[in-house]
Amino acid sequence: MNPEIDDLLPGRLLRRPGPPRAAENFPGVRIESGRLAEVLAPDAPLWVLHEGAIHAEGPAWQASHRRLLFSDVPNRRVNAWYEEDGRVESVIDPAWFPNGNAVAADGSVYHCEHGRRCISRSAPDLRGGPEPIVTHYEGRRLNAPNDVAIAPDGSVWFTDPVFGIVMPAQGALAEPELAHRSLYRFDPASGALARMADFEQPNGVALSPDGRTVYVTDTSRALGEAPGGVPGTRHHVEAFTLGTEGVLPDRRFFCSPPKGNPDGLAVDARGWVWCSAADGVHVWSADQQYLGCIPIAETVCNVCFGGSGGRRLFIAASTRLLAIDLRGG
Repeated sequence: MNPEIDDLLPGRLLRRPGPPRAAENFPGVRIESGRLAEVLAPDAPLWVLHEGAIHAEGPAWQASHRRLLFSDVPNRRVNAWYEEDGRVESVIDPAWFPNGNAVAADGSVYHCEHGRRCISRSAPDLRGGPEPIVTHYEGRRLNAPNDVAIAPDGSVWFTDPVFGIVMPAQGALAEPELAHRSLYRFDPASGALARMADFEQPNGVALSPDGRTVYVTDTSRALGEAPGGVPGTRHHVEAFTLGTEGVLPDRRFFCSPPKGNPDGLAVDARGWVWCSAADGVHVWSADQQYLGCIPIAETVCNVCFGGSGGRRLFIAASTRLLAIDLRGG
């Protein structure tokens, strides 16, 4: 350690300890079904936990440390909001343009890295930094892993579109080595990597509580946001039923938000799908009934459930980290 150099290093604190504030001009939850009213009060406040990100992404609740991890992709950071006092710190800084994060049962954290184009893993305390664990498929480098989810059996599911290698603010420009954009399943115990399904541009991924249904957003239309990019046509969520042989035989359209592209999504204990969009978070039941919306005047990038009671929905909304609490019971 060099004291002279250490004195020049930046601090980690991004938000001082203190309670959250209620979001101004929040119009309230839009209820389309009484089923949602039983879970989420129409007048529930929307809490602002952090402001000042460039592109907040990948929220993941780490119960072992009572903190919410989330990425700020262009700032090359993984940050943490702490439940005990509301402070926010950068906990991996610098990082390799991190996007999605997921916490395994043992508290270890999986990351999607645009910069190193890999899936990496950190120890629960995040010391030592993320170590790449999935970098290639059949000898060819991955595109730019975007989102990741942990199945009940411990397998790691992740999407691999090209956004991180065509949008310089989210990574670095590069030519893809793979001819496909796919969803993968990685088994940490055996090291086996399986290509499960192909898409135009897979984005968010989530699994039902029993691990039998896999949800993936395909958002090739977002390629129009890349410099010189040509948008595709896909902007919806697909659902798959996991077969007995570990394949995905039942592929079907599930939903599409009315505005913007679906990005990240989360599935609650009821099997309801909470999906991000340009105008907030939209909610569908497992049987595809539209239940309502949490309107937000900022593009929502990803969501997750967490908090000590498990009843808080965390919302990564571009420049802010937000949260809303579900009813008890």
